[in-house]
Amino acid sequence: MANGLNFKVKGIYKLEGDGKLKAFVDLVINDEILIKGLRVVKGKEDLFVSMPREQGKDGKWYDTIRPLNKGIMHEITTVALSAYNEEK
Repeated sequence: MANGLNFKVKGIYKLEGDGKLKAFVDLVINDEILIKGLRVVKGKEDLFVSMPREQGKDGKWYDTIRPLNKGIMHEITTVALSAYNEEK
């Protein structure tokens, strides 16, 4: 638990195939806020978690949620990847 925040995975939606995108994860914070659409992505070496994003009018993709410190992002990544690995 980072900074008094409790993160729980609400759902994991795995994708079939050999693409880099492996799953979508929905995450609940303190049993009060639901974040939908975190992405589990296969990087060059390991899996990582990417925030939900949407495409802007300029065609570029922008995160819709951004943790403001590394500790929170680390906690989100740990919880999401642990749940993803348990689903295998």
